[in-house]
Amino acid sequence: MRSLFQSALLRAAMCLLVVISVGQWLHAASPNVVFILVDDLGYMDIGANNPDTFYETPNIDRLAETGTRFTDGYAANPVCSPTRYSILTGRHPSRVDATNFFTGRRAGRFLPAPLINHMPLEEVTMAEAFKQHGYTTMFAGKWHLGPTPEFWPAKQGFDFNFGGHDRGGPYGGKRYFSPYGNPRLVDGPDGEHLPIRLGTDTANFIRDHKDQPFFAYLAFYSVHTPLMAPKELVQKYNDKAKRLGLDKQVAFADEEQVFPGGKPRKVRILQAHTTYAAMVESMDRAVGIVLKSLEDNGLADNTIVCLIGDNGGLSTSEGSPTSNLPLRGGKGWVYEGGIREAFIVRAPMLEGTVGTSSVPVVSTDFYPTLLELAGLPKQPKQHLDGVSLVGALKGQTKVSRDAIYWHYPHYSNQGGFPGGAIRSGDWKLVERYEDGRVHLYDLSKDIGEANDVADQHPERVKEMRDDLHQWYQQVDAKFLSAKPDGPEPWQPGK
Repeated sequence: MRSLFQSALLRAAMCLLVVISVGQWLHAASPNVVFILVDDLGYMDIGANNPDTFYETPNIDRLAETGTRFTDGYAANPVCSPTRYSILTGRHPSRVDATNFFTGRRAGRFLPAPLINHMPLEEVTMAEAFKQHGYTTMFAGKWHLGPTPEFWPAKQGFDFNFGGHDRGGPYGGKRYFSPYGNPRLVDGPDGEHLPIRLGTDTANFIRDHKDQPFFAYLAFYSVHTPLMAPKELVQKYNDKAKRLGLDKQVAFADEEQVFPGGKPRKVRILQAHTTYAAMVESMDRAVGIVLKSLEDNGLADNTIVCLIGDNGGLSTSEGSPTSNLPLRGGKGWVYEGGIREAFIVRAPMLEGTVGTSSVPVVSTDFYPTLLELAGLPKQPKQHLDGVSLVGALKGQTKVSRDAIYWHYPHYSNQGGFPGGAIRSGDWKLVERYEDGRVHLYDLSKDIGEANDVADQHPERVKEMRDDLHQWYQQVDAKFLSAKPDGPEPWQPGK
């Protein structure tokens, strides 16, 4: 009897060991994810996209060299909150009227479209999808997706939250320096620099959770205004600008002024703002801290790392600190300067994922891509607007999508006009919502959108415009409305 009991006990113990071993193997096989979002980073700000950039981004450049750099990567919107929504939900922000930064309701000639001020809790966020499958989740940095705590990271799938709340910038305390005045961030030593702090918090999270799969989402407040940086770094770029003779070159040119009676609109055409340069470098150093933590903890080969900006570089207002040339416009504009982004994915578990890809991709694509890379089930309700880029990461030259669409029915703080756009192949059509005018550009020949060829291609204009208008209906897009006793704005189909 004893031998039977001992035998049964031994079998039970062996089964338990098998279960534990399988569980450990599954955790070991599950890739970690580090997602890095940089606020207001211009496409031409990083060395990987622009060898002549004034700024220094060695860590981001190294990430690009060891991953796939998408040369035609886009944000879903030319300002922050909508793009953040698109990343975390995989859905276009127009579907829920999250089409401007929360809560930007500036009027111009007409009233802007309706705008919500939060990411709905009904969305199954990317963090929730990972958490459902055993991942520990962390958020650090800028959230700007809801006005009150019930809409902040802890309610949207994140186990840890370092600094995410309602504000769109570091506007409390000493702003970019401790004490921060941030309700979700413990102050560090006096004068501690915010991007380094957020990078360090992320690195520590990686270290503390290296034995289990994790999803870490680092959304820098940098390089958003206010324009502030450590004095020694600013001095470094003051010296560099003088050494290169940039302080004697023309820095601005004329751009379109949308607001009636406004002062002439200027756009920066020279990268030479020394404080902004210091902000870019400090952010890049923080990226380096995170990458080093992956390497030090033996996780680099089993961790997917993504990096993107949330909109184009700030070039037409609020100090206009960067130039996006040859791209036109910047943050707040549906021209390329406002929506084309640094877009990098490093997936070391896939072969053939080092190099560049010219496949047009957009921020809604991260959600389905990361789930597929992690071997997790799809979230069909969330993948209405994004497609998996796993094929593109393996070197395929097409994805299962005919076009990318934009919808921005607002007057941006940066001077951009209310408008929409569609990119199909190398062609891009821009539509203005005040009066319905359209412009057509061949991006393969005119990346600066300087030569409107709409009159030369009427059939293409009609085809692309019809496609764009059908998409408006699919996402229930809203448009401008009249002011009291004012004229009616253009509406699609009227």
